[in-house]
Amino acid sequence: MRADAAATRLRREISAGDFAPGEKLNEVAVAARLGVSRNTLREAYAMLAAEGVVERIPYRGVFLVTPTPADVDDLYRVRATVEPACLLWGDDPDTAELQGIVAEARESLEAGDLAAVAACNQRFHRRIVATSGAPSLAEFSDRMLARMRLVFLLVTRFEPDFHADYVEQNARVTELVAAGDREGAAAALRESLLATAQRIIAILESAESTEK
Repeated sequence: MRADAAATRLRREISAGDFAPGEKLNEVAVAARLGVSRNTLREAYAMLAAEGVVERIPYRGVFLVTPTPADVDDLYRVRATVEPACLLWGDDPDTAELQGIVAEARESLEAGDLAAVAACNQRFHRRIVATSGAPSLAEFSDRMLARMRLVFLLVTRFEPDFHADYVEQNARVTELVAAGDREGAAAALRESLLATAQRIIAILESAESTEK
């Protein structure tokens, strides 16, 4: 396995919640888990460090980044620009697929499966980006979502049902898409993303002040 493939797999595992923000990545254990040499793993770590997913601390090792309010502001500014643009100018969204994701999220929420609700939310936003028809943008989005997953893992420590509110917000975007109102869908999505950023920042700042 090459370093880029190892980095891709680590991103996916981070997105799946297999690691926690601030967790130390044991080089020997992770290399064995991926089936790569330690040199290859170090190259993969360097790629993830350049993306802001991990950080190397001298004499201590490699750790997953713990997102800050500034990180959240940056990530959501990007998302609030890119995702609505995909709805406005991308290929026609697969309305049935979006409706299916929303229906699955509602069922998961009713069953109390918050992890499944979060997974549905990620799938929903991936499908929005996929309407761009640009593989390079989809790859960029996957990198963003790995960082976002760290944000969500941190936030749900304080609000376990954090993702619940976004089921109906995604449903509203889907309704507008189904009605052929791309501008309305894009505006609703942008508003949702910017409001989410402020909500997360408030949660993190409250947690920081409590810990002091």
